[in-house]
Amino acid sequence: MTNLAQNLLDSASQHPERPALRMDDAELSYGEFRDAALGVAASLRERGVQPGDRVGLVLPNVLAFPVAFYGALLAGAAVVPMNPLLKAREVQYFLEDSGARVVVTLEATAGPVREAADVVGAEAVVVGPASPAELMAAEPLDAPVERDGEDLAVILYTSGTTGQPKGAELTHANLSGNALTTADTLAENTADDVIMGCLPLFHVFGLTCGLNTAVLRGSLLTLIPRFDGAKALSVIARDRVTIFEGVPTMFAAMLHSPGDGEHDVSSLRLCVSGGSAMPVEIMRSFEERFGCTILEGYGLSETSPVASFNHPHAERKPGSIGTPIRGVEMRLVDDDGNAVGAGEVGEIAIRGENVMRGYWERPEETAKAIPDGWFRTGDLARTDEDGYFFIVDRKKEMIIRGGYNVYPREIEEALYEHPAVAEVAVVGIAHPELGEEVAAAVALKPGAAAEPDELREFVKARVAAYKYPRHLWLVETLPKGPTGKILRRAVEVPQEVGTR
Repeated sequence: MTNLAQNLLDSASQHPERPALRMDDAELSYGEFRDAALGVAASLRERGVQPGDRVGLVLPNVLAFPVAFYGALLAGAAVVPMNPLLKAREVQYFLEDSGARVVVTLEATAGPVREAADVVGAEAVVVGPASPAELMAAEPLDAPVERDGEDLAVILYTSGTTGQPKGAELTHANLSGNALTTADTLAENTADDVIMGCLPLFHVFGLTCGLNTAVLRGSLLTLIPRFDGAKALSVIARDRVTIFEGVPTMFAAMLHSPGDGEHDVSSLRLCVSGGSAMPVEIMRSFEERFGCTILEGYGLSETSPVASFNHPHAERKPGSIGTPIRGVEMRLVDDDGNAVGAGEVGEIAIRGENVMRGYWERPEETAKAIPDGWFRTGDLARTDEDGYFFIVDRKKEMIIRGGYNVYPREIEEALYEHPAVAEVAVVGIAHPELGEEVAAAVALKPGAAAEPDELREFVKARVAAYKYPRHLWLVETLPKGPTGKILRRAVEVPQEVGTR
């Protein structure tokens, strides 16, 4: 049996009374978690979900997410997690592309999800945050559906700078292996650990390093539906959290929280940072203030996600993403796939048990991304004499805003829907707390008129709140290359906006 959900059954049989999931006053033991997930699995089977079918989850970090996630896996389905901030047009695309039969959400996000599900002919099921009772059959599934290690477990949507988002196919073996390596060699966690679940579970970092690793070890995962620095500190103190995982903006928010001295956070033994580069000053200040170690790592949706790390018992180099994890190889290559020399900058290529099966129903994109068994990340880096990797820049023009990926092309497409817009270039500009902020330069059609505020609101109505450009300005024309392609990196950002 290689179904990832077997980890839940094993942990529940070993210590059914041990607390598994907590969200403020709501709590599930491992036995209750298992029974609820088996109830979800039975309900999905009754609704016609067959092994290999896709089930969408549009849920924040509430107890219903882990229960529905493991329930879908127990039924043999593959899960398509989605950000609950998405608008109907975005959800519709993911449902259409994945062919999901059922999509699960909360009442708060039911409007756009139902609208999208109706268009594509999927069934929308609205559940409560503390329990997906509406998706639980009276008679639970008696045994999990067997899955092969190479069978699909999760489709995570990601995108390049061109074209529509594409689904990274992560298998049961991908996710099981990455969770085991995280538990064994990075977090070194046991059943006695309490893991902080404030990273979104619909994102691969929170899903693997938070949920799946906790379930594997029988640890407690304590959830925060919406991150807030002061709330996180209070939960760390209340639940005696031992492992905190976050993106740099979360560490900064806790560090700058006005009430940080009120909470006893002495239980923290390890903090894990990923998603974007951790500013060295924030790392130093956080460790000094809270008396714990921060280990920084690197990964992508396509690599389940962890690929490299500053390992616990090795030298830690601030500013570095460390060295490859167990079962993974990394190297730097030029545009032709040839290895570059020591100290030279090249694109990170990854090979190993963590690399996705491919992009969902996109064989050409898969061949381009993994031309020779090595996944091309689009990230440029160099290595030092000890083999530690240092990110230099992104080859792709993706923007990372507060740990969330924003793809310029998607925002540009939304702006092009405005009748006055002729040309658009969306770029990232430096932001002291979020890392990057989304900005847009817009050229209008001859004779057309539109104000920046109007255009900003137009996009805001069409994409998730974290994606729309906070900075938007009008230009006569945009810089172009010899073929007429708009050059995002040559866009001049007005001085009052900031620098890239």
